[in-house]
Amino acid sequence: MNPRAMVKLSQLLNSRNKLSQHKLLGESIGNCFKLTSSAAGISTSRQSYGADGKISGRIFADYSIFKGKAALSAAPVLPTFSKLDSGYTKVERRGTIMLTFRPAIGERKYDSEKKQLFALSVTEIGSFISLGPQDSCEFFHDPSMKSRDAGQVRKSLSIKPITDGYFISLSVTNNVLNRTDRFTVPVTTAEFAVMRAAFSFALPHIMGWAHSTNQHSNNVGQDFSKVHPQLAAASEWDR
Repeated sequence: MNPRAMVKLSQLLNSRNKLSQHKLLGESIGNCFKLTSSAAGISTSRQSYGADGKISGRIFADYSIFKGKAALSAAPVLPTFSKLDSGYTKVERRGTIMLTFRPAIGERKYDSEKKQLFALSVTEIGSFISLGPQDSCEFFHDPSMKSRDAGQVRKSLSIKPITDGYFISLSVTNNVLNRTDRFTVPVTTAEFAVMRAAFSFALPHIMGWAHSTNQHSNNVGQDFSKVHPQLAAASEWDR
C-alpha cells in the first residue's frame, strides 16, 4: 500500500473511532442526563495523554444500564488509608461499589437531581456476585442504626430473578419528609454477567488488597481523595 493510501486509511479509522465514542457517551444537561446510546454502556470521560503516555485528568468508568423508567449506574469507590506512627499504612475504611439510580423524565432523559445512591459493602458484593439464576437477595441500610434516630431514613435494595435476568429495585423511605422513592431497573442476563465480572475484578481493589500486594505502588500511603478524587470513598447519603 502506498503512503498516500495509508494516510487516508488512518484518517478514516480515526473518524470512525470518534463517531463510535460520541454515540456511546451520555450528555449531562443541567440536572438531566441525556442518553445517546441504545441500552447499556460504559460512561467515560475523554482521556488525554501526557508525553510519558500516562492518562492525565479525571477518569470516569461507570457501567450504566438505561431502561424506560430508570437508569442504573455502578462504579467502584476506592478505600481510604491512614498512616500509622510506625510508618506503615493501613486501610481506614473499605471501599464500596456505588449504585446510582436516576428516574426517567422523558425519552432517554434521566433526572440527576432526584438520583439515589446505594453503596454495596464487600459482603454485599459477595452476595451479589454469587447469585444463581433463580436466587434473590435484599439489603437494608439505615444511617442512624442503633441510635435514637433509627428508622428516619431507610434504604432497601432487592434483586429478584425474572425470565431473562433480574429486577434490581431500590426503595428509599424518608419518614422525616414523609416521602418514598422507588426505582426498578430490569437487568438482562448479559448485563448482569458484565456487572458480576466487573464487581469481582473490583473486589480486591476496594478491600485494599490490590495495594497490600503491590507495596511499590506510588499511591500507597497517599491521600486517595487527592490521588483519585472521583473515586475517593464517598457516602451513599450524600446527594
